[in-house]
Amino acid sequence: MRKFSGILVLWALLWGQFSFAQTSDEVIQNIIQEAEENSKLEELAHQLLDSIGPRLVGTPQMNNAHNWAVKKFESWDIPAEKQKWGEWRGWERGITHIDMIEPRVQSLEGRQLAWSPSTGKKPVTAGVITLPETVLDSMAFQRWLPNVKGKFVLISMKEPTGRPDYNWEEFATEASFQKMKRKRQEQTEAWRDKFRTIGYTSRTLPAALEKAGAVGVITSNWSDGFGVNKIFGAYTKKVPTLDLALEDYAMLYRLAENGSKPKIRVTAESKDLGMVPTFNTIATIEGSELPEEYVILSAHFDSWDGGTGATDNGTGVIVMMEAARILKEHYPNPKRTIIVGLWGSEEQGLNGSRAFVEDHPEIVKNTQAVFNQDNGTGRVVRISGNGFLHAYDYLGDWLSRVPDTVADHVETNFPGKPGRGGSDYASFLAAGVPAFNLSSLNWSYWNYTWHTNRDTYDKIVFDDVRNNVILTAVLAYMASEDEEVTSREQIKLPNNERTGEPETWPEPSSPTRRGGVE
Repeated sequence: MRKFSGILVLWALLWGQFSFAQTSDEVIQNIIQEAEENSKLEELAHQLLDSIGPRLVGTPQMNNAHNWAVKKFESWDIPAEKQKWGEWRGWERGITHIDMIEPRVQSLEGRQLAWSPSTGKKPVTAGVITLPETVLDSMAFQRWLPNVKGKFVLISMKEPTGRPDYNWEEFATEASFQKMKRKRQEQTEAWRDKFRTIGYTSRTLPAALEKAGAVGVITSNWSDGFGVNKIFGAYTKKVPTLDLALEDYAMLYRLAENGSKPKIRVTAESKDLGMVPTFNTIATIEGSELPEEYVILSAHFDSWDGGTGATDNGTGVIVMMEAARILKEHYPNPKRTIIVGLWGSEEQGLNGSRAFVEDHPEIVKNTQAVFNQDNGTGRVVRISGNGFLHAYDYLGDWLSRVPDTVADHVETNFPGKPGRGGSDYASFLAAGVPAFNLSSLNWSYWNYTWHTNRDTYDKIVFDDVRNNVILTAVLAYMASEDEEVTSREQIKLPNNERTGEPETWPEPSSPTRRGGVE
């Protein structure tokens, strides 16, 4: 009788495994079919990027994005909410228009930087000057400073070429290419020496110019590609800070340094909105068996606002939203609770995700895995075990169920070493949570879209983004269904090559909960 009972138990176990495999295969096939045949990615991207636009922390557009996401999740029968984590300086971008009116008329390509003061009710017309060519010391610069009164001041180096290096490599002679690089290096070193001599940095100089009576500050933060500039924040409090395209900036610079006395007229409309609340958007598909254990789909919602934040990080956002939609449709009762976290203010220091980790220890201690996607529109090609000793055992198993058309692109590194920043997975990793960054193919991300004026809808490669939806949804499904809780055992870290001391696991950092003010 015991022998027969043992056979029954073995049969039951085998049947259970067969039944799960059969069910699992069906769910995964449904995920793939839904992603490929009924994708909502283009619709989501259009609504988020074209209609709502860039999502700078503290702006009405950021709040609009949160409201849109909550409604979109709820339309899929996924409960969602805005969770306040802090406050930020509120600001709203208006029209920027920059025209050269002397020595001839030409409209210039440029924009005010984030949080820039406005020109007021009327345009500001003034001459343009450069910093002095040579400065003996900081006292000499202080004596020169009164020259900026009533002027716009150019404070970026004039680039010697507007052609990126790859263009030179393709067409220039080797001698010509090397000559250009030597000239650029010498010019760059001289520019850095100038700033050391005057006693200011690019961050502190604008305030000094403003105090001395300048009517505006002009930068050009070229991103080493055709037509691209990095667009960050202003350091002035009363006068506008503008960024000009390389071509127009260099033209103004040449005119000014050659005595042509260029003059520009600037309209820079913006509103200072005071301190405003800041949020994360949190959506939840509640678990049916282990509702107090969690799988987290992670992407930062905010962006810089030179473009519309398409690849940084609109693509990560729509991957997580689309994965959640598909899971709710074809896996409506997950074993563990699946949370989608769309974080605010990643760009200023992972603030939204750090706040979530700090505010929700009950979730953090019971999180099975975090899957984060950030760096661009490309298909995911790298996943590291991030220093978890047994990451291969579970992550490798989950990846084995991802279709080959997706998984074949992915290189893994087990156990790897813990990542130390750069995106929101690091907030969870520092708290000891198995958190994995789904690192994507470059697609010229760093030069052409990352924080630039060209990070727009048209740069999205939707076939690659669909690839990432399938990967994310299958990983979330497998992590939710896993019979075992993931191991958090960490590797023994090696000695730091520079100091000789043992490396340590990243430590949690508190968010900046009141930002944008000094």
